[in-house]
Amino acid sequence: MSCNWRGQCYNFSMYKKILAAVNEFTNSELAAHYAITLSQSCRAKLFLVFIAQEGINKNAFKQAESALERLFVEADGRGTEVESITEKGEPLQKIHSMVKSDHIDIVFTSTRREDVTKRFFVKTLAREFMLKLPCSVAMVRVVRMGKMHPKDILVPLRGEMTHLEERACFVAKLAQGFGSSVTLFHSARPITSFFHGEVHLKPSLRERHIPKDVELFTECLDRYTITHEKRIEYGGISRAITIEAAYRRNDLIIMGASERSLLRSIIRGNPVEEVLRETPCDLIILRPRHEHQ
Repeated sequence: MSCNWRGQCYNFSMYKKILAAVNEFTNSELAAHYAITLSQSCRAKLFLVFIAQEGINKNAFKQAESALERLFVEADGRGTEVESITEKGEPLQKIHSMVKSDHIDIVFTSTRREDVTKRFFVKTLAREFMLKLPCSVAMVRVVRMGKMHPKDILVPLRGEMTHLEERACFVAKLAQGFGSSVTLFHSARPITSFFHGEVHLKPSLRERHIPKDVELFTECLDRYTITHEKRIEYGGISRAITIEAAYRRNDLIIMGASERSLLRSIIRGNPVEEVLRETPCDLIILRPRHEHQ
């Protein structure tokens, strides 16, 4: 079902096949719940995949297999077409092959707490997925183990965004699946005056300085029947996001990341890495790949 650009009954989804990478760690099973909800919302087929690396011990193998079984039962119970796959080999290589052969649209992966204490993208499987898989990737950091049904989603926005249609689709379909409200959050930089230093505009004047891409994203999101509001604040980007999420008690943050920004973060870090480390709630970092439909 779809309406025009300004319509409120748009039901398009660019995700037809979704893959969730599962392993023996609890965070990967919890992250896969987001994949299940997106699959149900998009009416997409879900692939639950565990790639057992060489040398894995029996206990870890059993834990991963049990996680697959629990996830399969949940997805099937929601009426989602689901397939469970266990293979041996190198995870990136195997999943890369599946993405190509099965025409996967998006892969869900997770990052562990131990990874966050290091430089974010260095020497982690999540980094390899984000940079090397030929499809969209959603990396999940689970913070609140007991709260997997977010009611308030925070979506930080900035200028120079790409893949606006996919970003809006991802946010909208997750919000629809969870019955969540969405807050679009833009952290504006103060206007600099030579004589007066930083000038902070009144709220009524801030709208004039919102980047065009933020407005275009909002127009894309308006196609879907979800509740959303817009907030504009000042301050450092990463700090403003974490404070906003903590103060407003958001349950989930969804941030976008371009391939260029991911590569740059390996060298000197960026706001995505900082929010990943400090987030007070679950965080999904989306690296989109789908072009305008």
